[in-house]
Amino acid sequence: MTKTVLRIDASARTEGSVTRQLADAVIDRIAPTQVVSRDLTQTVPQIDGTWLAANMTPADNRTEDQRATLALSDKLIEEVRAADTIVIATPIYNFGVPSSLKAWVDMIARAGVTFKYTETGPVGLLEGKRVIFTIASGGTEVDGPIDFATPWLRHVMAFVGITDVQVVRSDRLMVDAEASKARADEDLAKLAA
Repeated sequence: MTKTVLRIDASARTEGSVTRQLADAVIDRIAPTQVVSRDLTQTVPQIDGTWLAANMTPADNRTEDQRATLALSDKLIEEVRAADTIVIATPIYNFGVPSSLKAWVDMIARAGVTFKYTETGPVGLLEGKRVIFTIASGGTEVDGPIDFATPWLRHVMAFVGITDVQVVRSDRLMVDAEASKARADEDLAKLAA
């Protein structure tokens, strides 16, 4: 049984969002004991030069200002670490993820914290978790040739060590809404608690 779920909502729509509805259905199905929610409509800032300088400074040498600059990033990473399962609810906007989700990823993908570099390449440090993507699109087929969101999300999660990935999709909603709903129902049915 899943104990703790971290729910990440990336849709700019708070009402009528298909990805948020799918995330609700996923959480009902896997029945966690605790859900921590992070709604990315409550802005996660873009990284900037000040953030990069703080991140590149060894932890023991950081100033008070640098620690404050990294405080949100540290909090977001702790939310991921504390979760058994992460549910990322995202639409596909213009073939990719919303900028708010990219900003969240930039905050949690930190060398020496969530991944490390080795002689044989990068190694993720957030192992032993699973992630479930709930993805909706108007016309883009999930994992189709013009979907740059889903493969990127899989890659980023693997990069930080999370390779147990499942997708619940309601894609091509504007092409065939009934078929899209059927795909989502089929994916939901495959989810294990």
